[in-house]
Amino acid sequence: GDLRSVLITSVLNLERLEVDLFRCGWTPEQRDRAHLFGGQIVGQALVAAAHAVSRDEQVHSLHCYFVRTGDPKVPVLYEVERTRTGKSFSVRSVKAIQHGKPIFTCQASFQLSQGSPVQHQFTMPTVPPPEELLTQEELIQKFLQNPNVAEGYRKRLTKIQAQDVPIDIKPVNPPDIFSSEPQEPKQLFWVRARGYIGETDMKVHCCVAAYISDYAFLGTALLPHRQYRVKFMVSLDHSMWFHAPFRADHWMLYECESPWAGGCRGLVQGRLWRRDGVLAVTCAQEGVIRVEQTPTQSKL
Repeated sequence: GDLRSVLITSVLNLERLEVDLFRCGWTPEQRDRAHLFGGQIVGQALVAAAHAVSRDEQVHSLHCYFVRTGDPKVPVLYEVERTRTGKSFSVRSVKAIQHGKPIFTCQASFQLSQGSPVQHQFTMPTVPPPEELLTQEELIQKFLQNPNVAEGYRKRLTKIQAQDVPIDIKPVNPPDIFSSEPQEPKQLFWVRARGYIGETDMKVHCCVAAYISDYAFLGTALLPHRQYRVKFMVSLDHSMWFHAPFRADHWMLYECESPWAGGCRGLVQGRLWRRDGVLAVTCAQEGVIRVEQTPTQSKL
């Protein structure tokens, strides 16, 4: 309906302290987290960078590094440097700071609209529409109704269910959570921001997509290794390329795949498709993945 998305009113809402200095305090999404969600930092950094360009310039790419774990209990300062302002392209560098040290660095490039006859894209996968699929919450509730679920796993599912995630998610082919059999490192989700964002500066929708893009992304690399319990998993870097206008509060198909993992790292790539088949965003991320060397016990 017409309820404003919490991603706009709270999570990605920065306080301007100086011309190119911003602050974000505590948000409800941080409540029970051990560290800040990477997508939140990426989205907020892009908000800060967008404040330092003209309305006519739109973000076409960003490249980020996570250098320290974010502390959910203190505000984050975002310091913007106007690296270059050109006729067609402008670059803004952003540093996220906590406890006097950078936790994250980002460079975002913006472009004035330009036409070109050189155009092509991949074809969107054929999948059921979101109206035919269950939400992540409905799937978890369905799993919890199974009386044979091990108590430890039941607690984990209940904790996930209790999280106040500002995204609607509908997995296309949800994995069998009771199986530890390896799966192909690919997954598909329908995703959208909860609440209403509406027709606004395209940069707003890009900031929301930056938040959404990190959700469950790195987990794609774990699908072939489901027999192991994860000890530690965190993003190292994150890149995005924006291709076409979209509405982040409308359903988009998130196509994720992991072409490689090794050396306690995993690489994932993603594509966000509009419902009409237009490729809107491409993403890539590498992260640290450390697991227990012994296989986990059955979830039943």
